[in-house]
Amino acid sequence: MAGEAVGSRHADRLAVHGATSSRGLYGSTPGRHVARAGAAELVGTFVLVLAGTATAMGWLVGQAPGYDLLAVVLAFGLALTALAAGLGHVSGCHLNPAVTLGLASAGRFPWKAVPVYLGAQLVGAVLASLAVWAMYGPAAREDAGLAVTLPAEGVSDVRALLVEALITFVLVLVVMSVATDDRAPAAIAPVAAGAALAVCIFVAAPITGGAVNPARAFGPAVVAGNLTSLWVYFAGPILGGVLAALLYGKVFARTEAPS
Repeated sequence: MAGEAVGSRHADRLAVHGATSSRGLYGSTPGRHVARAGAAELVGTFVLVLAGTATAMGWLVGQAPGYDLLAVVLAFGLALTALAAGLGHVSGCHLNPAVTLGLASAGRFPWKAVPVYLGAQLVGAVLASLAVWAMYGPAAREDAGLAVTLPAEGVSDVRALLVEALITFVLVLVVMSVATDDRAPAAIAPVAAGAALAVCIFVAAPITGGAVNPARAFGPAVVAGNLTSLWVYFAGPILGGVLAALLYGKVFARTEAPS
């Protein structure tokens, strides 16, 4: 009987890990209907970048009462929460090249779908920045740079890269843990992802602007014509995202608490 119980527990663990390895974010199925999933990524990234950067324009250009860094952080975090709940089962709601490349590196997402997702995310971010420009007028681009992310004065590109890598590591680690592992309660995944994004932006905003996402940095930079240090906002998040995905996939996904 004891041997049967041990064998049953071992089979259950294998079943969990097997399901985890083939599962996409938020219960999505990676690799199916790539074009439609790419469309969802474009729309989702558009909404995410629009929500955060338009709120930033309300602070920087509109000077509306109550609009400040807290409002911007909440806009990004709540937007990701809503989008993950609404689109997670459609495309996985990556909305971030660092998430897509991290998942692919860990074997949780097909490499053949990566170019579609990356292209959709970057285009969605550019369209969002164009929309913000149209909403707030020339001052949004000329005076506020459409909320482009730049290293703070006195912060080197190397330090900014390390900060962006660190915060994206945290975001992707949380997303991997709650959105790909069947042991985590599915209902909490969107909330956890949105909260993690908000915390990461809070931590990094005074140093790098807190992009945590190459697409979020790319859209405003391209439309505003300010490509200063843009490479930092690609290299840092991608490095952090890949490391987090590999750590979770190779170590934490196979780990159980001592009993």
